[in-house]
Amino acid sequence: MRVWKQWTDECRTTRKSGSGPRNVTSARDDRHLVRMARTDRTASSRQLAALWSIATGVSLCASSIRRRLLQCGLRARTPLYRIPLTHDHRRLRLQWANQHRDWRADWQHVVFSDESRFNLWYHDGRIRVRRYAGERHLPECIIERHSGRTPGVMVWGAIAYHRRSQLLRIVGNLNSNRYIREVLQPEAVPFLQSLPGAVFQQDNARPHTARIVKSFFAAQQVQLLPWPACSPDMSPIEHVWDVIGRRLARDPRPVASADELWVSSRVCYTCALLALAV
Repeated sequence: MRVWKQWTDECRTTRKSGSGPRNVTSARDDRHLVRMARTDRTASSRQLAALWSIATGVSLCASSIRRRLLQCGLRARTPLYRIPLTHDHRRLRLQWANQHRDWRADWQHVVFSDESRFNLWYHDGRIRVRRYAGERHLPECIIERHSGRTPGVMVWGAIAYHRRSQLLRIVGNLNSNRYIREVLQPEAVPFLQSLPGAVFQQDNARPHTARIVKSFFAAQQVQLLPWPACSPDMSPIEHVWDVIGRRLARDPRPVASADELWVSSRVCYTCALLALAV
């Protein structure tokens, strides 16, 4: 009835401009809030509220700060994670890309391999950064991610253009001798020998580049693809690990032991490759 009365009396159904509760901050205050948020992109709304109270002596709730920043275009988003890269890392990555930019059918012969670790517990990445649209790659909006150890399982796998290896479980620390004995001899080399003209890719982890491993590859006549350091993002098998991790995180029945996690990882490995092949 109220809307109908407003329509008959005023020929409109919208609220009057300026009606409703007044903002507790002025335009100048909003600009100050934006400067504070841009100074520390990872500061939460509660932290900004505390800083605001110290700076101005005025109490402002976290929800008001979130609304003001949202109106100014600053939205809390998940930061882009990356590996810390030196100047030499970037130079070698670019050099490698230029050397292989004309490859076409050659990639069908490459076997990409890698190890990955899946943990029993996952975090939801609750750290957020406040940024405008188009600022995802700004240095202050990026958090560098370093590896850590938590209970879980370590696996090894390899993928080719039309084939995939078995997923292997690696218990404990992997050294060069175990890499040969538990990965290369039983799985990697037979897999490569089943693919005519196969080229093997691996990263530059110490177990992969030890002298004994290089001698083993030479004896088995395995052709290696040179690989720049700190470049996991350039390998397509990383997409497989990402899909597996997401599937494990979405599982409504969380695993309770490393053995259960291993079983789930093997199932997700097959499902991930089927999903990526579609």
